[in-house]
Order: sequence, then structure tokens, then C-alpha cells
Amino acid sequence: QVQLVESGGGLVQPGGSLRLSCAGSGRTLLRNTMAWFRQSPGKEREFVAVMSWGGWRTDYADSVKGRFTISRDSAKNTVYLQMDALKFEDTAVYYCAIGRAYGSRVDNFDYWGQGTQVTVSS
Repeated sequence: QVQLVESGGGLVQPGGSLRLSCAGSGRTLLRNTMAWFRQSPGKEREFVAVMSWGGWRTDYADSVKGRFTISRDSAKNTVYLQMDALKFEDTAVYYCAIGRAYGSRVDNFDYWGQGTQVTVSS
């Protein structure tokens, strides 16, 4: 059974940084496309970042490009999202996901974590 557990969320001031972690069990993340999505109240879940299973390709939503970085540690079976220069509009619940297909659609991904709250506030 595949499990993904996110951590690292919290309250941060605008301009600050956070690093989210997503630890996988039951399946090696190495052989899957890995992604981060986020969802704010009243909004649909939206794509944030994706990394191919080999790690050679990454893509980002325009709203986070240049500020967020997706990475992984294969030895720890963990994927990360480094978030810098955070803005009020980055406030959301952040979810990690894994799947077989590369892309930015929710339905590209088969397994999801429970989410971690990120709040950007002064």
C-alpha cells in the first residue's frame, strides 16, 4: 500500500521560506513522476511543480516559477518543495502526489498525501 506523508507546513511572513517534505512508503518514488499541488478554500486543486521519474525534467506553474524548487532524495524516498519569497497568495494546503504519467493534471496522479497547511501572513 502506497503512503505519502507531507510535513513542513506552517505560518510564515511574506518574503519568507519554507521547505515541504513528502515521505513515501510502499513504493519507491524514484520510479514515479512526483508533483506538488495546492488548494485554497473555495478553489480547485492547482498544479505547482512536477519532476519526472528520472529527475531530468521539472516544470512549474507560472505563479511559482523562480521561487519554488522541487527536488528529491532517492535514498530517503522523499520529495521536497523549497518555497522562497513566499507571497500571501501562496497560502493553501499543499499536497504531494505520485503517478506514472508526466504532466500537470490532477488525473495524471494516482496517490496523494493528506496535505500540509501553508499560511503566509504578516
